[in-house]
Parts: sequence; C-alpha cells; structure tokens
Amino acid sequence: MSGSAAPITRIARRRALAGKEKEYEATIREMFVAMHATSGFLGADLIPPERPGEDYQVVVRFACEAALKLWDESAQRAHFRERLVHLAEDEPAYRTLTGLEAWFTPPVVPPSLHPPRGRMTVVTWLGIFPTVSLYLWLLAPLLADLPFLARTAILTALIVPTMTYAVMPRLTRLLKNWLNPAGG
Repeated sequence: MSGSAAPITRIARRRALAGKEKEYEATIREMFVAMHATSGFLGADLIPPERPGEDYQVVVRFACEAALKLWDESAQRAHFRERLVHLAEDEPAYRTLTGLEAWFTPPVVPPSLHPPRGRMTVVTWLGIFPTVSLYLWLLAPLLADLPFLARTAILTALIVPTMTYAVMPRLTRLLKNWLNPAGG
C-alpha cells in the first residue's frame, strides 16, 4: 500500500525505564512538538500505562504514508530515537492502522479510553446518512433497471471508500472533543 493517500495511524508500545517515566513522557511530548513541523502531521497522543511498570502507547496520525515516511526519515526523529534509547526498555513495538480500522481510537488502547459506543454510533450515522442519501439521489435513477444485488453492490462500492477516506476522518477530527469527553 506504499504511496497510499489514506490517513495513517501508528501506535508504538514501549516501557519506560523505572524511575525515568517523567523524563520519558517529557521527551515524547517534545517529539510531538517537533512533529508539528512535518507536512501531513495530523496529531498525536501519549497514553500512559494503566498500571506502573506497564507499556506506554504513543499514537501518531499522519495524512498519508508519505507524510509518515517523511517524519521517519527526518533528522529530528533520529535525534528523539537516540534520546529515548536511554529512557526506555528495548525497541518499541509498532502497529499501523489505515482506513476503517483507524476511524476511532485503536483497539490496543485501554477500554477506559475508548469513546463511548453510543457516541461512535451517532458519529457513524452522521457520516452514513448523508453519504447514502447523496449516492441514492444521484444514482438511483441510473441504476433502476439493475437487479437489487447489483444496485446494492455498486452503491456500497462507492459508499465504503467515501466513508473511509473522506467522511469519517473529517467527522472524527471535527467531533473529537465530543467523542472523547474525558480529554481523549
């Protein structure tokens, strides 16, 4: 999927060295500030461990794989990687999400930090209703003579990518504070 223009989320899991947690957190936050200068950077979150001594999660979002690659190959990232070697155990474990799986907070986040399911449902409906309505309004007359399953296949083949790449990334960004009322 190299070169994809879809938004991309990468999660790094890593344990801070005992006694270095505050310095680790401060360094990650400094890194977030540096990321803002990277074209295509959309945002980042530091999720502390649920219990002391467990892994931190660093969630970063970029507009596309090329933007993430730009950050990965930057001198600033190399600088922060070198600093973090002295503050954390081992290398981070990475997970990358694109498309539908990245609409909402990734499943590796503790359940207490997920947006409430009812709010996710409302945001999904806010995206699906106008998208389906628009496609039905535009295409229903053109598809009227096709069998039901063919019409459904064509409509869903248009709706799913529209939701994945255009509608949901914008809606979740726009409604982030409402989705995560506890400060997510």
